[in-house]
Amino acid sequence: MNNLRLSRGGGGAHNNTVCTWDLGFHHHRHQYTEGTQKHTQVMEEQGSLQQIGGLIESSFNSCYTSWVYEALDELEHNFTITDPTISGHPIVFASNGFLKMTGYLKDEVIGRNGRIFQGPRTNRRSIMEIREAIREEKNISMSLLNYKKDGTPFWMLFHLSPIFSKHDGRVIHFVSVQIPISRRKANSEDGNRWQELVLGSCRREVCSDTVMELARCRALDSFVDTDNRVLEREELCEASDSEKGKALTAIGSIMSVLTHYSELTGRLVCGNRSNSAVICSLTSALNISLGRIKQSFVLTDPQLLNMPIVYASDAFLNMTGYNRQEVLGRNCRFLNGPDTDPKAIGQIKDSIQSNQACSVRILNYRKDRSSFWNFLHISPVRNASAKIAFYVCVQIEEAVKNGVTQGLSPETRQLGTVGAVKVAVRTLSMTAGSSRS
Repeated sequence: MNNLRLSRGGGGAHNNTVCTWDLGFHHHRHQYTEGTQKHTQVMEEQGSLQQIGGLIESSFNSCYTSWVYEALDELEHNFTITDPTISGHPIVFASNGFLKMTGYLKDEVIGRNGRIFQGPRTNRRSIMEIREAIREEKNISMSLLNYKKDGTPFWMLFHLSPIFSKHDGRVIHFVSVQIPISRRKANSEDGNRWQELVLGSCRREVCSDTVMELARCRALDSFVDTDNRVLEREELCEASDSEKGKALTAIGSIMSVLTHYSELTGRLVCGNRSNSAVICSLTSALNISLGRIKQSFVLTDPQLLNMPIVYASDAFLNMTGYNRQEVLGRNCRFLNGPDTDPKAIGQIKDSIQSNQACSVRILNYRKDRSSFWNFLHISPVRNASAKIAFYVCVQIEEAVKNGVTQGLSPETRQLGTVGAVKVAVRTLSMTAGSSRS
């Protein structure tokens, strides 16, 4: 009603009223549209989080009994557990000690990548070393500058260890232990000096009234980067032997819990890859690269008996209703059912035997046994040596395929997915080859 104001000036009052009301109407309509868009965005984000939440839950439930959560919560160590097989390599567990140390709530951390704790002064070379350790599926320990929720930087000893499946040797999780490092008082004072320089110059820039003053402040800011590099060298904190011992103790305690609760499910995990394990075809690095592809697809290995699935995308799991452990190691024929056309199955077999790509319309079944028409595209994937390493099978549900959609056609999206998978496999096989040489 504040937008509807009547003027007391004769004939102009009516016109003024209509005009003002019209402005108010458009203002409220804009607010309504804006609010609707925000509501839609929030709903989409919540839907995405629910899907990730289901994958995170199955990430633990497929390996350990439900009692593992309570056992891990009782540990006093600061640590997180991540799953490289889920898109984005998210955190699937965060200890109470870790949450208290960083100031985050559990819901603010679960489902997020560990990069949320990095900041402007986190050493980029250290981040690259961590990524390389993940790619090579090995342990790494280093001093790292991270940030709390309130923006406070703090030094910690970061220790990363992979968790292997004892059955097939693949990495199913990574454990990251964080031990706060005691800092010298001088470093803290230097940090405050650096913060005052940066924040002070920013405040001056915001408050500058003249171009000359703004130029002078920016010239002063140019010294901040140099000062930052100097301080980073001064502040580099090395963990003490005691702190390194705490990290190893924490890793031992966590592995003990995970091993115990995996024994109860029969899906044993261990801290070292077993020599007797059937090594999975996919490394963690390839898992992470494939996880960035949002289309529904699986990867099968023709070198293994029965050509089992060695990778299944999140979209595939959402479409079929299976969890990852129910899919990996099985042949794709488990999606077939009583009304699946044998001719379509024969067409797929012929294309694989001739090492050729094919597209076929086939009736498949979800976990709940509901059927759906699958517009399926299969293509061989070659490594850097031009040998067929995998077959990629891209699925598009026909109801979605025939729906009114904007953007790329289903066929183009399928070919794009195949291309992305081929690039990931070839790139990583080249990298692996060069690292061994």
